[in-house]
Amino acid sequence: MTLLLDLHGISRSFGANMALRPVTLQLETGCIGLLGPNGAGKSTLLKVLLGLIAPSTGHGFVMGQPLGGDHDGQANWKLRQLIGLMPEAAALVPGLTGVDYVALAGELYGMPRKQALRRAHEVLTALQLEEARYRKVEDYSAGMKQRVKLAQAIVHDPPVLLLDEPTSGLDPAGRDTMLNLIRQLHQNFGKSILLSTHLLADVQAVCERVVFLANGELRGYGRVSDLLNTQKNCFRLKLSGNVEAARVVLLQHGYSIEGDCETEAKVTLPANQTPTDLFRHASTHGAVVQKLLPHTETLEDYFFRTLGDG
Repeated sequence: MTLLLDLHGISRSFGANMALRPVTLQLETGCIGLLGPNGAGKSTLLKVLLGLIAPSTGHGFVMGQPLGGDHDGQANWKLRQLIGLMPEAAALVPGLTGVDYVALAGELYGMPRKQALRRAHEVLTALQLEEARYRKVEDYSAGMKQRVKLAQAIVHDPPVLLLDEPTSGLDPAGRDTMLNLIRQLHQNFGKSILLSTHLLADVQAVCERVVFLANGELRGYGRVSDLLNTQKNCFRLKLSGNVEAARVVLLQHGYSIEGDCETEAKVTLPANQTPTDLFRHASTHGAVVQKLLPHTETLEDYFFRTLGDG
């Protein structure tokens, strides 16, 4: 089986600055989040994967295609045909209509003009930009600009998508739309996706696995479900009825409560208490337990636990 990424000691330095320390990583195809604080090496890794810069040490493959390129540049060209990039920067060409912008991207990927135009119309329709295809891209709303950037990344139907902050600048509705599109590209069209973002909730919403970088180092990777801890005696609690009275008595019995019990609170039970005791305390004081589920940490919890050294 061809791996999405097969990296062996990949590093990249710029003078004395080691932007990416040796990374050895094998990832199967899928939807994967690339996470890390500013300066973690995410952008450097994406540029190496795209073939824009060669690694200083090591070797690797994307979908079986070697990184770095050979002397005549042919390997880099083949590598880039495998990948669609949605950059964080605006990357729009003022004066071009949506369909011309996406068709231009197709031509740059090596498609004939007629085929590129046909594909541009198809992907713009699929991304709900059909009515705006002849408008200039600089007149698009923030959500439309993000979608047309996604359109140019998929116009040549690549097996791999590198998405850099795809929900940047979007309102909640636009963010949900973009995440749904990403989910569909993976689930319905079989695209492998590397999603680089600082929004951990976005990754948790659409990605099966995550890769963590910090200070240019690989700090961890794996399935989201395997990385997150379920904390013993810790629950998510929601109450109705006489909530305040129940909250007071729980605190008196040594429970730790973080948050509002009427919406949802994180509750840690003392060693001498059980969930049955919690139900009894609530019922006795006029409250009803509407939700009591084991508390599993979020990616944000894992992020700070993993990178807690600053």
